[in-house]
Amino acid sequence: MSAENRTIRIATRKSALALWQAEYVKSQLLAHHPQLTVELVPMSTQGDKILDTPLAKIGGKGLFIKELEIAMLEGRADIAVHSMKDVPVDFPDAFGLHAICVRENPFDAFVSNAYSELDALPQGAIVGTSSLRRQCQIRKYRPDLQIRDLRGNVNTRLAKLDNGDYDAIILAAAGLIRLEMQDRITQQLPAEVSLPAVGQGAVGIECRNDDAQLIKLLEALNDPQTHLRVTAERAMNTRLEGGCQVPIGSYATLDDNTLTITGMVGKPDGTELLFASATGDSHRADELGTEVADALLAQGAGDILRALYE
Repeated sequence: MSAENRTIRIATRKSALALWQAEYVKSQLLAHHPQLTVELVPMSTQGDKILDTPLAKIGGKGLFIKELEIAMLEGRADIAVHSMKDVPVDFPDAFGLHAICVRENPFDAFVSNAYSELDALPQGAIVGTSSLRRQCQIRKYRPDLQIRDLRGNVNTRLAKLDNGDYDAIILAAAGLIRLEMQDRITQQLPAEVSLPAVGQGAVGIECRNDDAQLIKLLEALNDPQTHLRVTAERAMNTRLEGGCQVPIGSYATLDDNTLTITGMVGKPDGTELLFASATGDSHRADELGTEVADALLAQGAGDILRALYE
């Protein structure tokens, strides 16, 4: 069968955001290759089913990905679409990341029905987030707040806020924008207050490494600038041996051919946050990310992360 006449099946989780991402990739594939047939294969993953336990305790964000990979191995699907912030640093041998689409807003969003910004929260206010990265940075910035775990999809989390369980919650701005809920963003948190997660706001496409025809089709969806930025952020995470559920933040910017990356490792209680940055030519994205990781390790990041893994 010719490449253009193929049927491509996208393995996707069933959450509204995952389906949005899969539909987005479908529309992009069809825009570049109109003769293709593209179908969605919605699935429930372990990460979607276990909602009463913090992710870090049940295996991290990889729980959202494994079933999608099994579907591709068994030939029930051809590609899987992921939020890059959920993608572990290592892929199984048969798979690779073969496109990273253009990045949406990478920052965290402060969402509240009663308070206009993080600074406006009264002492002891209750803030919901399940991310250790967000928790440690918010605790450092406002040690007086009560941080409580918050799991579930975007709609579930907003419903808990609207129900009065929290005074405010912290979500990824990208998810709210994609679900056309940008009006719920009360304040975009600057990187100085909450450095984003590795790859936050970017969508990646995974497929089997032996499908050269499909890899060629996916090339049109890759955004070179996003790819460089996320490559630097992931290189930092790789050197730190960071999972997805650890207090690690990273954000890279690109100015012409100059790439700047900042990284953060923190103690979950917010008592210690380590930062490092590097700037250089964008073709050194991998090296710059590794440089930042080495600078963090020199400050003691390894001890913080080891204590968490134990």
